[in-house]
Amino acid sequence: MDMHSVLIAFGMTLVAGLSTGIGSLMAFVAKHTDTRFLSLSLGLSAGVMIYISFMELMPEAVSLLEKVYMEKEATVYMLLAFFAGIAVIALIDFLVPGDENPHEMHDSEEYRKGGRLKRTGVMMALAIGIHNFPEGMATFGSALSDMSIAVPIMFAIAIHNIPEGIAVSVPIYHATGSRRKAFVYSALSGMAEPVGALVGFLFLLPFWTPVVNALLLAFVSGIMVFISFDELLPGTEKYGHHHLGIIGVVTGMAVMAVSLLLMS
Repeated sequence: MDMHSVLIAFGMTLVAGLSTGIGSLMAFVAKHTDTRFLSLSLGLSAGVMIYISFMELMPEAVSLLEKVYMEKEATVYMLLAFFAGIAVIALIDFLVPGDENPHEMHDSEEYRKGGRLKRTGVMMALAIGIHNFPEGMATFGSALSDMSIAVPIMFAIAIHNIPEGIAVSVPIYHATGSRRKAFVYSALSGMAEPVGALVGFLFLLPFWTPVVNALLLAFVSGIMVFISFDELLPGTEKYGHHHLGIIGVVTGMAVMAVSLLLMS
């Protein structure tokens, strides 16, 4: 693993994390949240994540493990890592209270009605930071493994961070009256992703082998599948545009299928 690849992986994680700031800007520029756009975007992100997880990352993990283990053992280890990824992100969701959980979808109009305006910026930034931590590891790990897969993962996570930026910045603005503070807290919360990448780098690099690479790919798959079914798809329902969300899912899958075929 050369340092150039590591720096590129960190850069991609930083881009994905900072997209929370885009959500913050959208909340201030637009008078109303464009729920149709958000539903389509969330569906698109889910389609990309689900397709890559089941069609690319998990098969690649098995293929790498089969170089060391028998076919059945390789599949078992891949599945253990996959469900471990689901367990980690599910535990994080369980530990963060629902009212302060950015993965529990809220739109800007909902916050403007009151009831959550006393939530402090520190608590909201902490909540979203905790959630973004494993996502940073996911982006970083995929970038070290296969750039053709890492690029769409980066964009998918960046897209789904936009509504989180809205969810963080709007209540902070109404609690403090400062757009600057709201934007800063929103952007800083996204910095948990490169921090997650750094932790992954420090802990995994000394032990980096094809087996570790394979297990990380399966672990990333579990994280992304859980995010898709727990956050992104329910988000399209909450925003009230079910069919746009499904169109986004199918479009995301189709775009990934075609792009990966062209790059193969």
